[in-house]
Amino acid sequence: MKQILYICLVAGAAFSLPACNRDLLEITPPSRITPENYLQEESQLATYVIKQYETLPIFGTFDGDAHTDVAARRGFDNRYVPGQWMVGQTEGDWSFTNIYQCNYFLETVLPRLAAGKISGNDVNIRHYIGEMYFMRAFTYWGKLQALGDFPIITNTLKEDKASLIEASKRAPQTEVARFIISDLDSAILLMSPTAPSGGKNRLSKICAQLLKSRVGLYEGTFLKYFKNTAYVPNGPQWPGKNKSYNAAYQFKSGSIEGEIDFFLTQAMEAAKTVADAVPLVPNSMTKRLETSNQDFAVASEANPYCRMYNSTDLSGFSEVLLWRDYDLGLGVSNGIPNTIQAAHGWGFTRGYVDRFLMSNGLPIYATGSGYAGDDSIQLVRQNRDGRLWLFLAQPGQINILKPSSLGTHATPVVEYPDIMNLIGNHDNSTGYMSRKGNVYDGAQLGNGRGDVGSIVFRGTEAYFNYMEASYEKTGTLDGIATAYWKAIRERAGVDADIQKTIAATDLVKEAANDWGVYSAGVMVDRTLYNIRRERSCELMGEGFRYMDLRRWRAMDQMITKPYFIEGFKLWGPMKNWYNAAALTYNIGDRSTVSDPALSPYLRIYQKTPSVLAYNGYKWTLAHYFSPIAVQHFLITSQDNDVNTSPIYQNPGWPIEANKPPIGF
Repeated sequence: MKQILYICLVAGAAFSLPACNRDLLEITPPSRITPENYLQEESQLATYVIKQYETLPIFGTFDGDAHTDVAARRGFDNRYVPGQWMVGQTEGDWSFTNIYQCNYFLETVLPRLAAGKISGNDVNIRHYIGEMYFMRAFTYWGKLQALGDFPIITNTLKEDKASLIEASKRAPQTEVARFIISDLDSAILLMSPTAPSGGKNRLSKICAQLLKSRVGLYEGTFLKYFKNTAYVPNGPQWPGKNKSYNAAYQFKSGSIEGEIDFFLTQAMEAAKTVADAVPLVPNSMTKRLETSNQDFAVASEANPYCRMYNSTDLSGFSEVLLWRDYDLGLGVSNGIPNTIQAAHGWGFTRGYVDRFLMSNGLPIYATGSGYAGDDSIQLVRQNRDGRLWLFLAQPGQINILKPSSLGTHATPVVEYPDIMNLIGNHDNSTGYMSRKGNVYDGAQLGNGRGDVGSIVFRGTEAYFNYMEASYEKTGTLDGIATAYWKAIRERAGVDADIQKTIAATDLVKEAANDWGVYSAGVMVDRTLYNIRRERSCELMGEGFRYMDLRRWRAMDQMITKPYFIEGFKLWGPMKNWYNAAALTYNIGDRSTVSDPALSPYLRIYQKTPSVLAYNGYKWTLAHYFSPIAVQHFLITSQDNDVNTSPIYQNPGWPIEANKPPIGF
């Protein structure tokens, strides 16, 4: 039991990744620990909370932005083919399991704490209670993004139909967001600056402050860009108005403008607290090495900024606020290193690669930028933003500096991208491969098992949250935001003259490949766009992009104009990397690549006409929220009449299983 607890503490749960070796250990901690004599002393509180860590995100392979404009998998996502995403019969995001676990803990522990019936160190006990407030907030954070309005439940419910139906009433999303912030405020009040045990493998006060800044920014910008639509409370045709319990809803601040200001203020205050406490990890490679692959590998392996993403121990990196630890001695491992080197089925898009600035701070199209073109990966990386230069893989680069005798699963050098999936285990969809997180130690790769740490929360996000919230709130860049922005650019090896970049930005050119140019189908101003650009370049692969695109309402333009996901410039010199006979196109479903007549760039979904995304990515407003499955309407209704349920469907979705949004 002691070993299981330790494994839970360091890993939360070992997770499987699509690496060469899929035989990875999965640990599931006990989940039904709720007898009357439990939760009576400090260690029991600590153990109960650990189970909830399974809900926290993991980004170790840095593929979390796939299915957006910055990264793509070999297979398309149905959300970009209106009519293919349909209402489910069961399951979906409407679930309360984790909420129940959090509520059981809080309603059991808080009265016992007040009565002095929990033994142990009082500071530690309060910290663990704070962790549970965080966990409930994090669970509701997922509901807010997926569904918007959602029931706010703070206690365990009696198992009778009347109570459950009453509890199914959806609170307006502004109230859900305020509830999340309230729980995070409780967490901040109760949690210690450092965890009582586990170090950065357990939550601390600063993690709650970071999440608070994220939630505030999300809700403030969502309300701003969806104002006067059915997607916000009291907007025209908001479905909540059709239910008596929401018909008279009034914003707590008096207006939607007041709500926007409230949430952006919350974001700014929390973000500043975190950013001021988190110095950036230095980048020792701000000067471009153009000597040899060996020199580049040696320098990368020694670079603190690179090592933050590929080390077995992340505790010493200032930006890392929470990370998952793995221990080979205890059999807790992951396939992160192999997955990164194998480029499993995904890659950066042309649109993403093109938005990175030159090291002189100019966009690639600007006069005097010095852009060398994209006829090869080497040219694409030349004199670019240090993050692209460091993390865009170039064939021939050295992957392994420390060989191992454990096996042969490692990839010694970066191979040509397997865009046709001929090899099968090094399949890259776009031709632009990532090396963010690459591990140079062969012992981590030889047998398909490694113990590289995986970041959960990185404090650098707070820099961006403040920058954006500040600009959205005031329309100007204050001195704090400017200082944060310059620090990030200097660390990336990019000219810190922000105004030079803004002045040289052509939004029409950027709009061709960056959805972040738009909000509600209209181009934003150049300063705001460049804040968004910087955010996407720094948070490469860390799972923020789809969230950002939704809160910005950045996909409306695809309602009328399809978008084609493109990869590298196949129809140029790089076509010589492949056997000419294998590059077949315009022969129906036997085609292996896209027709050069369509574009000189590889169009990954426009190879064969039978692919539903062949005619480009499209969008519909309904897709900004997920639909609620029909089952939940039926079990809360009278005589199976879904119209009697207190639940209302999200805008644009029917209450009928296996049906797409209304109109498709």
